[in-house]
Amino acid sequence: MNYKHTQFGWVILVCCAVALAIIFGAEHSLTPEQQRHFPAWLVTAVVGAVMILFASLTVEVNDHLIQLRFGPGLIHWKFRLADVVKCQPVRNRWWMGWGIHGWPGPRGGWLFNVSGWDAVELKMKNGKIYRIGTDEPGKLAEFIQAKLCKVI
Repeated sequence: MNYKHTQFGWVILVCCAVALAIIFGAEHSLTPEQQRHFPAWLVTAVVGAVMILFASLTVEVNDHLIQLRFGPGLIHWKFRLADVVKCQPVRNRWWMGWGIHGWPGPRGGWLFNVSGWDAVELKMKNGKIYRIGTDEPGKLAEFIQAKLCKVI
């Protein structure tokens, strides 16, 4: 039995949509001379790429791997279950935000998140910590924990 769940990044999508509306509004309020110096097409392309790449996060777990796929899958990660020491549901702090990034401090690690504050924290054999954002942290952590019992 495998686990597969997709969480949509509604906050990211709404923020990007608002940014696009502001860009279009700003561009139309500029004179032709000002428009030549404002690369609206470039900003629109970057915001559009963010919308596509971070629209969702799909988490899949099988007997050997935990796989993460953002949006259409261009950005993805894999973790071997054999490398996971501990798994638990956690609540992220507001300042941890969304996206893919590290966070500082003595318990620093990496965050993969598209929406909300709930996550599952993986502690690896090498000491690294990863947090996978999800809107069903209990279910994901329970599934991974059950797989870990079989791996050991």
